[in-house]
Amino acid sequence: MSTPGRPKSEFRSAQHEAGPVGPVIPLVPESQAAVATAERPVIKQRGQREVFCGLTGIVWLHRKIQDAFFLVVGSRTCAHLIQSAAGVMIFAEPRFATAIIDERDLAGLADANEELDRVVTRLLERRPDIRMLFLVGSCPSEVIKLDLSRAAARLSTRFSPAVRILNYSGSGIETTFTQGEDACLASLVPQLPATPEQNLLVVGAMADVVEDQFRRLFDELGIGPVHFLPPRQSTDLPPVGPHTQLLMAQPFLGDTLRALEARGATRLVAPFPFGAEGTTEWLRAAWLAWGRDRSEPTRFANVVGPKRERAARSLARHRLELQGKRVFFFPDSQLEVPLARFLARELGMQLVEVGSPYLHRVMLDRELALLPEGTQLSEGQDVERQLDRCRAARPDIVVCGLGLANPLEAEGLTTKWSIELVFSPVHGFEQAADLAALFTRPLDRRARLVA
Repeated sequence: MSTPGRPKSEFRSAQHEAGPVGPVIPLVPESQAAVATAERPVIKQRGQREVFCGLTGIVWLHRKIQDAFFLVVGSRTCAHLIQSAAGVMIFAEPRFATAIIDERDLAGLADANEELDRVVTRLLERRPDIRMLFLVGSCPSEVIKLDLSRAAARLSTRFSPAVRILNYSGSGIETTFTQGEDACLASLVPQLPATPEQNLLVVGAMADVVEDQFRRLFDELGIGPVHFLPPRQSTDLPPVGPHTQLLMAQPFLGDTLRALEARGATRLVAPFPFGAEGTTEWLRAAWLAWGRDRSEPTRFANVVGPKRERAARSLARHRLELQGKRVFFFPDSQLEVPLARFLARELGMQLVEVGSPYLHRVMLDRELALLPEGTQLSEGQDVERQLDRCRAARPDIVVCGLGLANPLEAEGLTTKWSIELVFSPVHGFEQAADLAALFTRPLDRRARLVA
């Protein structure tokens, strides 16, 4: 096992009346939402997939947890993937790297555990600022049956308490694209301190600027204490307990949700905070859980109303460009259903097909119920058959992964890279127009090319 040279980063539900907040999403009771979801037609796909592996999540997670380091135990292909996705310059000091599994490891000529211990020791000597180290599994490490959970426990004993060492799998055998974040956050849950106090935990990585905006909103609404997972510093792990209420910020965190519920936490049922409507109802779920609607009935409208109205005005220009346009989602990030709801309800787009790697019915209960009647859903992927449906439909814009974008562009279709929807700040009121712009720009580009 070796490490790449320095250029490759060495180690390296009640319904509410409309008020000043504007029209409200008609949330239906959970039983009706379940029926509506069950009645929706879903194409079950099992075949060849076109998705990134879960290692890609390191690109945004290493920026979010600022004193953590991600050591991928994998091949040179893994190293090239992370480097390409992150766009790290040669002189940068990123907080991720790849411990290369080479031919000697694969042939069993070297003790992979001894090699891993040597690499970790060298890394921590060189980077004493690291407070949390993630050993990230890959396809090659799983092929040679390298038990990273035992390695993490062994190394934790050696380096504790200065460094906490955890592990999770980012292998493409087990995970797709955004599930790397889910596996990472789930590995953090057993480390969270217990608390008997009521608190709100917002779950899912968001840009710091978005997190700060939400924190100010919760403060204005009188909701708190509020914590975020993942934290910006590994030493600030949020507490969890039987009185913790969860607001899920990302729809792909199923394993993390189950782990938090096992600790006694309760999920607040709400759409996800994409667009003006989704953000309003996401905040309203916390407002109602805190009982503020009874004690201060006008405060929510006074705080949220102006922000929502400003977001709605910023969306108007994009609606003029997108209304009536047809959009087709290939499965990639699991953001597809909330984004489809946003595009249909707030921008007037027509949904040709909404594909997702996995339809988490519990996590998406409100979102699925809010999609237009007759929306075609697909779960999983058989890429050739889905390509046939897309070509036959000839939508105005196709949301897909990088591997499909260029071929479809060559066929005259306009595409939007789904990975950009994960990398960009798109949650909340202030980012609503930025999210819409991610869909108007490809159409504008196509118009300019034709001209």
